[in-house]
Amino acid sequence: MVQTLTILDADAIARALRRMAHEVLEHNPDPAAFALVGIPLRGPELARRLADLIMQIEGRRPRIGAVDVSMHRDDLKLRRSLRSVHPTELPFQVEDLTLILVDDVLFTGRTCRAAMEAILSFGRPARIQLAVLLDRGHRELPIRPDYVGKNLPTARDELVKVRLESIDHEPDSVQIQRPAP
Repeated sequence: MVQTLTILDADAIARALRRMAHEVLEHNPDPAAFALVGIPLRGPELARRLADLIMQIEGRRPRIGAVDVSMHRDDLKLRRSLRSVHPTELPFQVEDLTLILVDDVLFTGRTCRAAMEAILSFGRPARIQLAVLLDRGHRELPIRPDYVGKNLPTARDELVKVRLESIDHEPDSVQIQRPAP
């Protein structure tokens, strides 16, 4: 039996993203000088939402893109099957831009490392920052997010599920699934 707890509902996710958009603008006041780059599967949608919020706040929209990490992961030999490969879409030159990687959950840091490796194959950005909806801890690499929607301490055996209506066809939510004691 699995115990499921809802941590964030749609309103809480919207509030977290609005706060993150303000924080991004505090550190990067010119939307023309940075781009939001989502890590599939849910990162590109979160990047789009952040760009929309920045447009509402600042009146200018940052560039958005997506970077697939499938072939840059360090656990390819350990997996039974490969994850789906998604297109990398960087419709701009990365040089001289601050790229803000956007992902739903930061766990070990290995996906972020893979995303940085993938981006560097396109050029050398001025800076790379990281924005995550949830930071659940348990880092295996020295990676720290710059912008966090919610810190969510978890046990390693817990499963964090982020649902976004536009992708999952379910209401926006964040849930933790815990094994029954």
